[in-house]
Amino acid sequence: MSTAAQLIVKCLENEGVTVVFGIPGEENIRFIQALAASDIRYILTRHEQGAAFMAEMYGRVTGRAGVVSATLGPGAINMQLGVADATTNSTPLVAISAQVGQDREYKESHQYVDLVSMYAPITRWSAPVPTARAIPEMVRKAFKVAETERPAAVYLAVPEHIDEDDAEYELQPLPRNVVRADAPAARQVARAVDILRTAQQPVLLAGHGAARSDATAALVRFAEKLGIRVANTFHGKGVMPDDHPNSIGTLGFMRHDYVNFGFDNADVVIAVGYELQEFDPVRINPQADKKIIHIHRFPAEVDAHYSVDVGIIGDISDSLNQLADALSGCSFDRAEVPGSGLLDEEFARGQQDSRYPLAPQRVVADTRAALGRSDVVLVDTGATKMWMARLYPTFERNTCLISNGLSTMGFALPGALGVKLAQPEVKVLAVVGDGAFLMNSQEIETAVREKIPLVVLVWEDGGYGLIEWKMDLELGEHHYVRFGNPDIVTYAESFGAKGYRINSADELLPTLRAALDDDGVSLICCPVDYSENLRLTDRLGELDETL
Repeated sequence: MSTAAQLIVKCLENEGVTVVFGIPGEENIRFIQALAASDIRYILTRHEQGAAFMAEMYGRVTGRAGVVSATLGPGAINMQLGVADATTNSTPLVAISAQVGQDREYKESHQYVDLVSMYAPITRWSAPVPTARAIPEMVRKAFKVAETERPAAVYLAVPEHIDEDDAEYELQPLPRNVVRADAPAARQVARAVDILRTAQQPVLLAGHGAARSDATAALVRFAEKLGIRVANTFHGKGVMPDDHPNSIGTLGFMRHDYVNFGFDNADVVIAVGYELQEFDPVRINPQADKKIIHIHRFPAEVDAHYSVDVGIIGDISDSLNQLADALSGCSFDRAEVPGSGLLDEEFARGQQDSRYPLAPQRVVADTRAALGRSDVVLVDTGATKMWMARLYPTFERNTCLISNGLSTMGFALPGALGVKLAQPEVKVLAVVGDGAFLMNSQEIETAVREKIPLVVLVWEDGGYGLIEWKMDLELGEHHYVRFGNPDIVTYAESFGAKGYRINSADELLPTLRAALDDDGVSLICCPVDYSENLRLTDRLGELDETL
């Protein structure tokens, strides 16, 4: 026998939920009470947006829906950015908020807005809980929808009269069923074989779906057997290890980068787990003349520059293995890519760059040296993301986490808490620009209070560096992108964290290593020289003209 609030918690436990992130409200106090009496850990955050990012990143690295909770009205609205980020990043998340009771939702009422309608465009499913008897079915459906072949966020609104319902119900959670991907259709595999047997220079693009499906082993086998070059998207970083000889790096930089040269002369693109929100396919198929083989668990979105010739829908690893076996005897000799090696040369130069403030390449190189192959770095949006995404060598999936669906600023610091709770055995580093840092810096207090070990590396330049970069590139000038900062080190220390300021290039690596070895919460403030931004795009422009 359970009350409605207890029944919701029992259903969450049935789904394997071990942690919920959020902030209580007056209208869901009994739900919070039921959580407190359960084995589920409740992480009290300092902002609902931060809670949503924690739940999103928890879901991103586990593959199981993270759960975020908020009160009605302003609390639920605050939660929306992280929910939208989860959906656009194909990440499973279940968001639950309070709502006014049915006795006043039909009229103008204190704190009432139509939350279900507000959440509908940013979730896969958004619904109110009409009665306690609907709870088992609705919670089961929420997780089933969130964790489907294309993960996303879902939203449930629980009216306050449901939270207050103290009647005893004999209802039980529904059995958890897991949907398995179908085997690929033999006819589609055969059609892909026909295309590849006549291809001259195919290239493979591994996206977020390949990372979610843990397709590394099958991907490496396929690339090695056929001698095919492989690029990762920002979301797919690490699914093809960057130190594998078939890897050509990460695709997605805002200009024609070294990796793009691997696609310029390709006649066939094998897109494995790629999703259009990761980046615009016009960047790799500008003339819409390349043949596209789409391998994923669901059909491709329609786009003029992503016109699929063959779609192999099913389990990604199974699809790659069947295709590799059917192409026995076919090899493309891992053709050299124009400009190959230039990314490694840029990284090597960065390792030796001793300027202060630090060159972005030096910060990336030292970050890589400080972290193990399985450790996790979350990279916030801005100029920081551009440097880390293109230059940071990544060797395992989900070890370099980037928001490239919504490209949201402010996710990395709170998101790092979610990752650390999901994977306590690995070291976790949040890399943020100073602009993104102050958007959710209050969650340092959450990490300190909850004793969640965490390191935050702030790239400090006193401005919105990516916007300044874009303005200078396209307008020749920039406006309204500079700001002042508090003393970031003292600010972090005021929350109870350890604070470090980098005063020379050779201080960064030992400071990173010391902080990552600590059991507490640390922040490192590192001044960065973003004059390298325009130098990079100038070099890439010159390279386009010579290759």
